Amino acid sequence: MRILGLDMGERTIGVAISDPLGYTAQGITTIKRKYLKYDLEELRTICSEYSVDTIVLGLPKNMNGTLGESSEKAIAFSKVLETEFNVPVKLWDERLTTVAAHKAMLEADLSRAKRKKLVDKIAAIYILQGYLDSISK
Repeated sequence: MRILGLDMGERTIGVAISDPLGYTAQGITTIKRKYLKYDLEELRTICSEYSVDTIVLGLPKNMNGTLGESSEKAIAFSKVLETEFNVPVKLWDERLTTVAAHKAMLEADLSRAKRKKLVDKIAAIYILQGYLDSISK
């Protein structure tokens, strides 16, 4: 069982994968978005390589819990993923994952340039790990 975690942004998609037992999340890449077909092909390659059976997509809620324009885009993208890959797509509240990712990288004393390259992948790890922790209880 492998679960794919995604942090979808306007320009990039952070990608993380679970270990085979579903206990831990590891970051694998950041996809630079070009157009939908390209994004899906990149994700298809990853899903095939890791035999993904579930996808967890970050749902960017507002701090008060309401859904905004970004949430609607994520929901629409989740439906495309379900159709394209024929696997369940779970939406996971991603509030503060990017903040946590930045904090972790600051504590690791990474340069601004390195943080910019890694933030989406680390946010995807936080999204996926939160989901994995919730299903292990």
